[in-house]
This record gives sequence, C-alpha cells and structure tokens, in this order.
Amino acid sequence: MTKTVTVLGATGALGLKITKELVAQGARVRAVVRATSNRAKLTELGVTDFVIGDMMNPASLKAALEASPKADAVIASAAGYTGHTKGDSPATDTEGYRNLIDATKAAGIPRFVLISILECDKAQSVPHFYHKHLAEKHLRAVGQPFIALRPGAFLDQTPDMALPKVKVGVYPAWIPGVSMGMIYTADLARCAAMAAISLPDSALNSAIDVGWDRPASGDDLAAAFTKVLGKTIVMKPAFPSFVANVMLPLIGLFKESVRDIHEMIKWIKTGAYVSKDMATQKRLFGEVPTIEEAVRRYSADRKLI
Repeated sequence: MTKTVTVLGATGALGLKITKELVAQGARVRAVVRATSNRAKLTELGVTDFVIGDMMNPASLKAALEASPKADAVIASAAGYTGHTKGDSPATDTEGYRNLIDATKAAGIPRFVLISILECDKAQSVPHFYHKHLAEKHLRAVGQPFIALRPGAFLDQTPDMALPKVKVGVYPAWIPGVSMGMIYTADLARCAAMAAISLPDSALNSAIDVGWDRPASGDDLAAAFTKVLGKTIVMKPAFPSFVANVMLPLIGLFKESVRDIHEMIKWIKTGAYVSKDMATQKRLFGEVPTIEEAVRRYSADRKLI
C-alpha cells in the first residue's frame, strides 16, 4: 500500500532531495508550504498534494496534518535560523518545532522524522545545534513516536561553496586541521525517506547518527577529490583566520546569526563534532559510505567526472 508522507521544508534544498527520494521509493508526498512558496520544483518531481501551513501558526498546522488521507509519517527538514525565506527565524526552530510536534501528536500520525544535528545534545553553546536537541526532547516529552537523524556537516552546502573552488583545484575547508562528521545530502535524503516509510517500528524513539565511515578533515577531502578527479586538489582555508578570529566575533555582537556561526566554529574546533556510533546506521540503512565514495557521487552528480 502506498504510504503518504507529509513534508515540512519541502521547498528547501534538502527538502527537495528528500521529496525526490520519497517519490523514488514509492511514497505519496504531501508538501506543507507557505502561501507564497514557489512550488515549481516540487511539481516537477510529481507532487500534486499541497497544503498551506506555517510552523508559527498552530491552526494552520492542525488543518494541514488532519488532511485526508491521513499521513503515515511527517518529515521535518525546515531550518529557520538560515533565514533563506522571508519569515524564517530561530523562533521557527524552537516554538515552530514545538507547534509542529504538538500538531503531529494531536493528529495521531504514527511517525515523525526529524532532521537533527550530530551531537546536538552536547552543543549547548551553539543555538541552532541545541535547538534540535530541544526538539528531540519535546518529541519524547509528548510521546510522539519519532526517528531523529543526526547528520554532520554537509559536503554540499547551500549555496555549494566547494564546487567553484574544486573546479580550479582547491578544496575550501571551513575549519582547517579539524576532523568532523560529514555527509552528502543525497545520502541524508535517502535515509530520511527510509526512516519515514520502511524502517521497522523497533527503530522508533531513537536518535541515529548518519554520515561517513570516519570523520573528515579538509586534507582528507582534498585527497579524495584528487583521487576521484585524477588531478591535484589542494586544501586551503575557506576564509582568512582574521575573519574567524576577529571579524566574526565582532559582527556577532550585533547580528545573532553570525554569533551562532562563530559559536559553531569554536565548538567544532574542540573535536566533539564526530559520531560515536556508525553501527546503527549500517544496520538500518546499509553500508556506511566512505569519504571517497561520497566525493565520487558528488563529483558525478555535478558532472566533474
């Protein structure tokens, strides 16, 4: 029987990939979008079921989640702190997620898939990391069955800063010399779709690390690109140390989002942004990708090879 999955954040870069995977895995997607959202890319993927809703508007969420047929799962990849869309703010990641979780529980939807963040429960100093932990806590507190996927840093950021640099022989490392958990978002999307429609109920009420078989540094990625592309790719810092050590903290005094980024960099430099358990990922989702495998698929998808 075809399963219906309600997706929040479907118009975002990750949300579009999750939707594509859901369709490929045979699910029917119901996209919760704002009235002003551009639905064109979702329509191209074959989505026809749209409902208007906003995570900061509980009444709209109630209506969206009670739509027929009843959803088998909710996937939430929305991230307000990025400010990518008008109306986004860190409040989406706190109050908005509480609204969504409460509405999901009230509607009796049996599964909530949260796109969380690796080691978010340890990163209290990094607001957008710790907000994911608070969402996980609220899921447990209200008794909403859930699977929280905890990826590390994205190989393909939005916008993709690596691509233009790699084309000219450079891998730009955000935090040179530090190894961290990472993931290619196409893999995260596949895991999210599986978590919504095919993982057994025994996987519920758990937070699962997802990523590569080992942490990756900028040097590791430069070496992987060198091997995959057959030409030398050198690691260089994405920005001068003066920017990270002086400009970010200074601007952060006046801009919350920049302060968040600065705190994230400081925390990752401690070496704590690594997975403690890849065995669960292997058991539930199959073989864990290596750095080189992920880089090869990234490069193929962008026609670098």
